[in-house]
Amino acid sequence: MKKRYAKKLMSATLASVMVMSMLSGCGSADSKSTEATEQTAEASTDEDIEIWSTNNGYLPVEAGSELYNFYKDIIGVGIVQPYVEWNGGETYLEQLNLRIAAGDMPDMFTPWNGVETELIANGALLDLTDLLPEKAPHLWESIPEDVWDAVKANDPTGQNRIYVIPQVMSYGRNGAMIRKDWLDNLGLDMPTTQEEFVEVLRAFKNDDPNGNGVADEIPTGGRAEARWMGQLFGQYGIAMWEGYPQWDIYDGELTYSAVTRNMRDCLEWMSGLYAEGLLDPETFLNDKAAWDGKINSGVVGIWEHLPQECYNYAENIYNGTGVKPEIAVLPAISAPGYEGYYTMHQMNGGGFVVANTDDEAKIDRIMKVLDAYGNQDLWMKFYNGVEGMHSEVVNGESVRLPDDPSTQQNLVLVPFNQIATIDFQVNVLSSQLTDDRAWAVSQAIENVQENQKYVKSFAGDGMPESITSDYPDIANRTLYIEYATKIITGEYSIDKFDEFVEKWYATGGTEVTEKAREWYAKKAQ
Repeated sequence: MKKRYAKKLMSATLASVMVMSMLSGCGSADSKSTEATEQTAEASTDEDIEIWSTNNGYLPVEAGSELYNFYKDIIGVGIVQPYVEWNGGETYLEQLNLRIAAGDMPDMFTPWNGVETELIANGALLDLTDLLPEKAPHLWESIPEDVWDAVKANDPTGQNRIYVIPQVMSYGRNGAMIRKDWLDNLGLDMPTTQEEFVEVLRAFKNDDPNGNGVADEIPTGGRAEARWMGQLFGQYGIAMWEGYPQWDIYDGELTYSAVTRNMRDCLEWMSGLYAEGLLDPETFLNDKAAWDGKINSGVVGIWEHLPQECYNYAENIYNGTGVKPEIAVLPAISAPGYEGYYTMHQMNGGGFVVANTDDEAKIDRIMKVLDAYGNQDLWMKFYNGVEGMHSEVVNGESVRLPDDPSTQQNLVLVPFNQIATIDFQVNVLSSQLTDDRAWAVSQAIENVQENQKYVKSFAGDGMPESITSDYPDIANRTLYIEYATKIITGEYSIDKFDEFVEKWYATGGTEVTEKAREWYAKKAQ
């Protein structure tokens, strides 16, 4: 039984949990989580599966509740989920560690902050390698083979076994948005070369594309720590995910993109844009709220985001300015000597793991849940949730209601966030084509499809965080952020880039690179 497998971890985990509890005190959020956990445990039965996942304030899923019955009707298995506050993963992990220390892990749960590594090493998680193809074929076939290869390479036992169900977006989610209506207002064509791109930035800055007589337009920019600037980094073939340099093949070897010639040339070019005022001068001060606020106020011309969600920006701009913007995907532009693209990140951490058990009936129930989770014919049902709570019927079609944590139970199986394909995303968007929103949503449908022309995966996709666990400064990009920011803003000359590379390798980069290449070799086997 799963208690037996957790005993090896109990002493160390319990000690760490006691320390965290003393530091955090007995706040109301923790009390709420603990109380809900106990109530759900009392209400559930041996025929149910307890699943823990992200919950940002939604109601728990108790036995006999509406969402419980919804899952049971579709899957044939009851799913319960207590309220466990997420709190950036911190409170969630505290509560999960308490359950681990008690030898009573949830049947399935979302792993966080590498907790699965020690659990796997100690035999506390179920080996899914042979079970998935046999008992959850829909899930097995919904996840690309190269992603499963990465999962196997991440096995801390070195046996290339599968213990983690990954979160997978098997399409290019991120890209660059451009105000197509601004181009039209200025009589400009869509830029396709770097030279044309810079000329568009200059026109956006100087020629009043809003037509309001006020020079308040921001050609492009991003956020603090050089984040969300893929429209610029991508031009130099740099594997970059939302501001985090990734590992890809450069000069024939797996290399951290931040220390490549590509990065050096890109930072030098970006420093010129900044000096000319073509980047938002507050780029490195912008947090998410500030940058989104500028885009939503209708003053930003080009930005990186998710094409599938551009309708949110379109509606916000319209509501704030009265202008219905036309937002398009900016084609991937190649700097001279480079192949430009937008980085496609398929594997986005762990979705679920399963507590080890020798209860065959329970294993079968868990496999039924996982098979349904991977069944694309059920994804729209899972996305829409309970009618009257999560969705309503409009003109004979289910339409998601606005999120309301105070009245809605937490959706446990969420293909929109946990596992998805391009076809599913188009179906989700199409379900929102109501008369009042069609003008904005139709842009998102077109853009998410158009974006697939310009995306490219990278060799290090799926690399475990343990590669850098002994080098927190590298994991946190401390040195990279300092040098990239100061080079772009002109505080450092581009010659300082060579100093950065030397320091990076000297402070753990050599060891991390060796580990990364060992992992990649294992993945390629």
